Amino acid sequence: MRSMKVKTGLFLLLFCHFVCFGSCTFTITNYCRYTIWPGTLSGAGTPPLPTTGFELPSGKSVSIPTIPGWSGRIWARTGCTFDATGTGTCRTGDCGGKLECGGMGATPPASLFEVTLGHGNETDFYDVSLVDGYNLPLVAAPRSINGACDATGCATDINTAGCPKELQVASEDGGAEGVVACKSACEAFGQDQYCCSGEFANPTTCQPSFYSTIFKTACPRAYSYAFDDGTSIFTCNAYEYNIIFCPNPNS
Repeated sequence: MRSMKVKTGLFLLLFCHFVCFGSCTFTITNYCRYTIWPGTLSGAGTPPLPTTGFELPSGKSVSIPTIPGWSGRIWARTGCTFDATGTGTCRTGDCGGKLECGGMGATPPASLFEVTLGHGNETDFYDVSLVDGYNLPLVAAPRSINGACDATGCATDINTAGCPKELQVASEDGGAEGVVACKSACEAFGQDQYCCSGEFANPTTCQPSFYSTIFKTACPRAYSYAFDDGTSIFTCNAYEYNIIFCPNPNS
């Protein structure tokens, strides 16, 4: 009996070492009706993920390992064309015209998943941000051995439901896609009050605007403007983040 207890304890210790303190995995799933091209960007001081950009057909998933302490963002590009060298363009979320983003971030507007992973028992901080605008529905659902963690994101298709005309990015070829993205008011107008810059560069003077409220109403858990911290940032100690593009809004 003592031997069984020792073996069980050793198993739990090893399990905790590899799950609790090992690397985390980002599982990226495309439920859109069309191909997307996810991109990844590491924060300062953290190494790039094994891939910084790739093609993901409709209905497919890709799992990407990472390391404790990693920080950065993940998004999806749409309407991309690349040649054999990986050079091309994307209609939304482009990162310098390359398949592998290689240190380049998303060209706004783009829906962003942002995360800073903890070391060991330290807490992860994560959010879905529409501060740089919106191009696709995006939900992030972490999994933890310590209990349930909150899913966050934006399952609403803002492009077809609620994006004001002055923020709309229309398909350049006039195709059936219609509106392919929704700009932030900062990008559309460049004014300090919308960008939380200049005299508005603090949470006291930079308040929700008419435009950020549209994003917040559609997606209550996502960042809608720079100082929208209270209802938009979440914590967990996760071993996997399911990052889902175009999820079923009712799921």
